[in-house]
Amino acid sequence: MPELELLLLLLITLRHLLNIVSTVLFLIHFTTAILRLRCRRHLSTSLIRYRRRFQLRLSTNPHRLLLRLAPPLLLPLKYVSELNIEGRVWYNGKHFSKMKIPSVITLNSRSYTNKFSLFLFLVHMIGAIGLVCFLVFKGIQGLLEAGEAQRKEKRLLKFFLPQVEVASLLSITLAFTWQKAMRMWPTFMVHFVLWGSFIFTLAAGILLICFQRPSTDGVGVVLIMFAIGNGLYSCWVTPRIKFCTKILIKSLEPVSKFGDLNRPTYLTLAAGFLWMSMWILAVIGAINFYFPPLVIIGLVLSMAWVTEVMRNVVNLTVSRVIGLYYLRGMQSSTQFCFQRALSVNLGSACLGSLFVPTIEVLRVVARALNLLEGEDEFMFCCAHCGLKIMDSIFKRGNGWAYVQIATYGKSFVKASQDTWELFDKREMETIVDSDMTSAICFLAGVCSGSICVIVIGAWTFTVYPNFTATLSLLSAYVGYLLTRIAMALPHACVSSYYVCYAENPDNRLFDKTIIQDRLNLIKTKRDVIVPTPRSVPSRFAR
Repeated sequence: MPELELLLLLLITLRHLLNIVSTVLFLIHFTTAILRLRCRRHLSTSLIRYRRRFQLRLSTNPHRLLLRLAPPLLLPLKYVSELNIEGRVWYNGKHFSKMKIPSVITLNSRSYTNKFSLFLFLVHMIGAIGLVCFLVFKGIQGLLEAGEAQRKEKRLLKFFLPQVEVASLLSITLAFTWQKAMRMWPTFMVHFVLWGSFIFTLAAGILLICFQRPSTDGVGVVLIMFAIGNGLYSCWVTPRIKFCTKILIKSLEPVSKFGDLNRPTYLTLAAGFLWMSMWILAVIGAINFYFPPLVIIGLVLSMAWVTEVMRNVVNLTVSRVIGLYYLRGMQSSTQFCFQRALSVNLGSACLGSLFVPTIEVLRVVARALNLLEGEDEFMFCCAHCGLKIMDSIFKRGNGWAYVQIATYGKSFVKASQDTWELFDKREMETIVDSDMTSAICFLAGVCSGSICVIVIGAWTFTVYPNFTATLSLLSAYVGYLLTRIAMALPHACVSSYYVCYAENPDNRLFDKTIIQDRLNLIKTKRDVIVPTPRSVPSRFAR
């Protein structure tokens, strides 16, 4: 009964995995409680300095901070905004009234956001870990059994696994190189990423075509077509590069004040590398399982979601650190912000990782269709209607929401709506809609993926040509995903700058002239903005 034994083994493995996950969740919750208590004690110690001046009497417990105040007293805004504080007012030794000092904006919300998406992600991770462990077991089983399966497994371990591991290490190295260069030479890096992605992608496509194999020819043609589109985009956005570099330089200034701001990126990339190593072993093991193509497609989609969540965890961490610096002038603990992103705000990261890329892709497609001129009024109406629908969805689910999720603990949809209302209030929609930072981070991932294709493709063709096309695609995928995690830092800095400026443009930390001058130029039609959505052509106007 080998099938029954495998089923029992799988059930036992899942049981142990559930125990491990429950233990990890308990440890995260326990550590969060300890750090929160330490934070409150530190706040109490700071408030004791005001005791003699304001006649404060302080008492704390693990759940709340109670203040007994001698009237009249106004707490400093940074303390009122940091926590929800309950206080009792005493006058001449007698209880005068009970009141709850309202928090203008709660910056330390303890409620989990988007719990259902968090539950789905945890279920997905339990299933993914169980499937990966089972497929690794199948790979080991095939390696130990004599026959065709053993030869196939040995061939994959010899000519497949080393290339993927090298691609992972190379992409991590490139990711930190791009990020460091972006912080040191932002003006140069914007031009380099725009045209370097075009050159590297074109070179990778030509290299694959030169191998003269049907599979590599197909991949090479796709890369060349993408490179042509990349080059056209680089030409199109050239007038907007100057403003992009100004915003990038200004938004990266606070990074130097936080020496450990990159630590979450290091930890996330290390976890990503370990998971990628297990994942590739599972892909090898899937060869000896039923329906290998379907299983591998499922593993690829799972990896995309996991790495996108990792990227948004870094995004939330940096957004909270930089956002609190702009909004309250606070130098927050990066470790505490990282822990919040992994616990309280993880549900929003999971939901955003699932829908934001899809919404943005569909919005780009709708814009492209809306730009097409045609004589068919029905097709134009469909394209125009589709664009309106995608714009409406975008206002309720966009990447700008992560700043308010991180700082205020809002849900994903609520944060998206509030952020877009802020942009609408400040008349900044055209500016943020034409922002290039997201495209720059995307093309940085394309650069890494193309370089991995050149290195891994040439290596594989010399040792085992049959795997050239497969490993070229896989190395591009790995290089892109891991690079996007590292590029979350500059992306989060720019997003925080825009959102916090929209909330309080009079803050002295902002350069008012950059955004305001561009708004004036756009209003007077002397600056270049995104030409979509376009108006209805005159031949269709009624």
